[in-house]
Order: sequence, then C-alpha cells, then structure tokens
Amino acid sequence: MLKLLHAELLKIVVKPRSYIGFAAITVIVLLIEFALWLDGQSYLQFILQTLEQSFDVQGNILNGNLVAFIILQTLIVQMPLLVALISGDLVSGEAAMGTIRLLLTKPFTRGEILWAKFFAASIYVFLLILWLGLLALGIGLLVFGPGDLTVLKSDELIIVRAGDTLWRFFAAFGIAFLSLSVVSAFSLMLSCFTDNSIGPIITAMAVIILFTIIGTLEVPLFDLIKPFLFTTHMIVWRNVFEHPLDWPLIRNSSAILLLHIAVFLSVAFYYFKRKDIYN
Repeated sequence: MLKLLHAELLKIVVKPRSYIGFAAITVIVLLIEFALWLDGQSYLQFILQTLEQSFDVQGNILNGNLVAFIILQTLIVQMPLLVALISGDLVSGEAAMGTIRLLLTKPFTRGEILWAKFFAASIYVFLLILWLGLLALGIGLLVFGPGDLTVLKSDELIIVRAGDTLWRFFAAFGIAFLSLSVVSAFSLMLSCFTDNSIGPIITAMAVIILFTIIGTLEVPLFDLIKPFLFTTHMIVWRNVFEHPLDWPLIRNSSAILLLHIAVFLSVAFYYFKRKDIYN
C-alpha cells in the first residue's frame, strides 16, 4: 500500500498543474499582505469609521492575526477549485491515457488503488493548507506583529485576545482541510465515471460554484436546500473565531462534512470496482 501511495504521489508531483495551486496561493497572499502593509491603515479606518464614533479604538489592530483572518476569508472560497483541478484527474486521467489498465495488472485490488489515490490527494490538500498557513499566519505575524484579533461582523464586534488566537487558527485550518477533503472525494467520485480527464474537473468546479451561489442568495426555496449542501458547512471555520464558541454547530457541520466524504467515497468505490476498464 505504501508503494502504491508513493507512486500516486509521484504522479501528482510530475503534473505541472499540481503547482498552480501553490503558485496562486503565493501570489495572492503576498499581494494582499503587500497591499495591507502599504495602505492597510486607510483600509481599517474606512471599515471602522462608524465604530470609532462610539468607541475609542486603540492598539495595533492591523496585526498578523487580522491579516491572516482576512486572507483566509479571501482564499478559502477559491481553494476548492484548486483541489478539484488535481483530484478530478486521478482516475479519468489515467483512463484517458490507458495507464489504468497497466496499473490493474499489478498485485493490487481496485479498492487499494482508489484508497491510494484518495490518500495522495489528501496529502496534496494538507500541503496546500500548510503552505497557506505559513504564508498567511507566519509571514503575517513576522511583518505585522502579534496582537488581538478584531472580527467585525454585520451585527457584532468580536475581539479575540492575542494569546487565544493560535489554537483557533489551527482549528480553522483543520476544518479547512476537512472541507477540502470533501471536494477531493467529490472530484474523485466524478473521475471514476468517465474516461475524459477534463470533464470531472469542470463538473466539480461548476457544482461548487453553483452551490456557493445558492448559499449566498437569500431565497426561501434555497433556504430549504442549503443545509444539505456541503459548501454550506465548509464556512464553519469562521465560527471558530466567535465568542462564545458554538460547539454544537461546529460539531454538526464537521460531522456532515465527514458524512459527505463517506458517501462520495462509497459511490466511487462501488462504481470503480465494477467499472469495465479493459474495453
């Protein structure tokens, strides 16, 4: 199994598209950090101008914690597309090239092959999240320094003490990993149904965009649908920065994300084990 996993990781490494996600994250994060370093105070004054009429706002508000939070809000929505770009090609790409038949001649079961592909995609997702954390939180704290995290919502202001932020970011990155693993499992499932390497990627991206749009529209019909969409629960990482923490909501959303992974992988395994690959 380890040999098979190593082979799947090598396949991801040699694909040029595997580095698009890292390159995109690097450019966007550094661009946001440079913009905030250059003109962040003016941006904060514009955001907090109403608040300053009632409160005396002091201290280093524009700090590494706030910068990392802003970057997370900006990028987490886009990262599922970067994951689908890789995991949507894991089975269909090999089927299109014919290498999947050669792989099945090896002493591995179809289940082991699919597990290796999913674990390889999960490692890729983990590295993508780790890279985001190093750039957003690491460089953010290095350049802007530590400080209390000020989260301004539409109906409330939340201040998280500097000493209470690190574990929250770790929890947020953990939930982000779980959310992107859903996308990975979904893309892998789609990849099992076709021999076209582009189809699953485009379909996964289209579904994610559609679900995201439904989640942002305040329509009574969509309100009935939203609880069943995995994209609805992918944003639960934001609740980690609330005070007090809504643990039931975080647990429920995490459980629903795990359920989606189980369903997508079950469908993928069921179809892949019965798929006629030799014709």
